[in-house]
Amino acid sequence: MLHARATLGKAAAENFPVAPAFLPRAWREGLMAVYGYARLVDDIGDGDLAPGGRDAVLLGLDPAAVDDPLAMLDAFEADLLRVFGGSDGPPCHPLLLALRPVVRDHGLSPEPFLGLIEANRQDQRVTRYETYGELLDYCELSANTVGRLVLSLTGTSTPERIRRSDAICTALQIAEHLQDVTEDLGRDRIYLPAEDMRRFHVAEADLKAPSAGASVRALIAFEADRTRGLLNEGTPLVGSVHGRLRLLLAGFVGGGRAALRAISAAGFDVLPGPPKPTRSLLLREVAAVLRTAPRKG
Repeated sequence: MLHARATLGKAAAENFPVAPAFLPRAWREGLMAVYGYARLVDDIGDGDLAPGGRDAVLLGLDPAAVDDPLAMLDAFEADLLRVFGGSDGPPCHPLLLALRPVVRDHGLSPEPFLGLIEANRQDQRVTRYETYGELLDYCELSANTVGRLVLSLTGTSTPERIRRSDAICTALQIAEHLQDVTEDLGRDRIYLPAEDMRRFHVAEADLKAPSAGASVRALIAFEADRTRGLLNEGTPLVGSVHGRLRLLLAGFVGGGRAALRAISAAGFDVLPGPPKPTRSLLLREVAAVLRTAPRKG
């Protein structure tokens, strides 16, 4: 379990609170189980697994397979299907064992979890996105599925809430990509649409500089503004729920807004490293969301 806790511990580095203490225990446990799953899938796809090959062994592979993301994702998908009643016994990985009661208690389907795996397979095949629409399609798999799981876990899923949640989750994903331009480039990935790079006269070589020139800053400012629009589109979701869930969703939106403010405060120069919001900025943004999100019902 120490191995699983190391993965779950990464929640503290996210732009938004994953499972804050004010939530009911059952919600916290469910959210952390889903986070652990999503974090491990991303770590497999990004090559960020703990050294030593322990995750590969847990999935029935040779330790050396830890360096083969596609083989790891295939094995992880096979273990995921055991969560949903596969015929060859219970799941092997402890994070999937923790997910099994959550899936059972909330009647979750495998599709959102499979979507996250497919997004990480796509990361192995696709390293550039020509259009903004292509990037949105990627976010549909990599981010929106998580928001839909949160609504399912809390019993609040409706078509309108799903639409708002998708806007928020896509915005959170893109904000993270804007923060991580240099880190992603180190993995030979660029999540800035090529059509936008051409519009702002940004070449890939410009993204390798130690600090951003005027054209890169203008591009990042454009993407940040569009991402802020997505967050605003999704914000009414916060006002559509009540109680502690309202606080949680405000935390997600506020985290995205704080990340975008940190990018702006850095002069849209994301190349030296990811601009991160302070805790006080995050709290201010969450409070602003709670004050302004229109209430419904």
